[in-house]
Amino acid sequence: PNTAGAIARQAIEGGARLVFVAGGDGTVNEAAAGVAGTDVPLAVLPVGTANVLCMEAGLGGNALRVAEAFPALVERDIALGSLAVEGHDARLFLSMVGAGLDARIVRLVSPAFKRHLGKLSYWQGGFAQVGKKLEEFDIRIDGRLRRSSFALLSRVRNYGGDLEIARHANLLADDFAVVLFEGPGSLRYLKYFGGVLLDRLDGMSGVTVERARTAEIIPLAGQLADLQVDGEHAGFAPARIDIARVRLRLMLPRRFVEQMEARLAKDSAVSPASR
Repeated sequence: PNTAGAIARQAIEGGARLVFVAGGDGTVNEAAAGVAGTDVPLAVLPVGTANVLCMEAGLGGNALRVAEAFPALVERDIALGSLAVEGHDARLFLSMVGAGLDARIVRLVSPAFKRHLGKLSYWQGGFAQVGKKLEEFDIRIDGRLRRSSFALLSRVRNYGGDLEIARHANLLADDFAVVLFEGPGSLRYLKYFGGVLLDRLDGMSGVTVERARTAEIIPLAGQLADLQVDGEHAGFAPARIDIARVRLRLMLPRRFVEQMEARLAKDSAVSPASR
């Protein structure tokens, strides 16, 4: 942990014109931070627990097949997110920040349990929260204050390799897809989970779906607000999430890039009033 970024930066300083990173979401997050702000592209080989980015781009989770597909990939500059936790330096992220329930699960899952069960460890940790009271926090999104027990600010549609929560996310857009879940009662998340599976979150009571370029996570008195970034625990609020000033040159499938560009063009053709 906390070494991949320095290794990637050292490779670039040594003259590397392309950096491959083999790992899960946490390792990819570190390597992306090390490459960001340069003109050197980053290519990802999925070797880890979830591999959200490769699933998002349609590359799948087989590292050998991704390597074979490499000649057909294209370079694309993308925006990164920035998470600033009070008392710590800001850190870049590639895929998502979660606050509240999912970040709490990430904190409670032990590394040994995760190594043994992989993604199943998170499912077990999630179902262990059923029946418990969840901690809430306030979130200010582009100046508007909301209360939530799970907030997801994502650059990708894929979540954990198996689900799509922020289906309106676009990796090529310069903002976050935001999904907020309200309420301290964990049983209501069974309804929310059904909404995820059926793609019915937008308009569901207790759920807010929107887009934003900045957000603040504000803990309530006496309550902790866990944070996770790209699947790794990132401390506790208060915190601020922004679109970073530096960008990342990423190797992606041409078909995926064309699909996301088409969605961008379609979204830009819709007026703010009709949204």
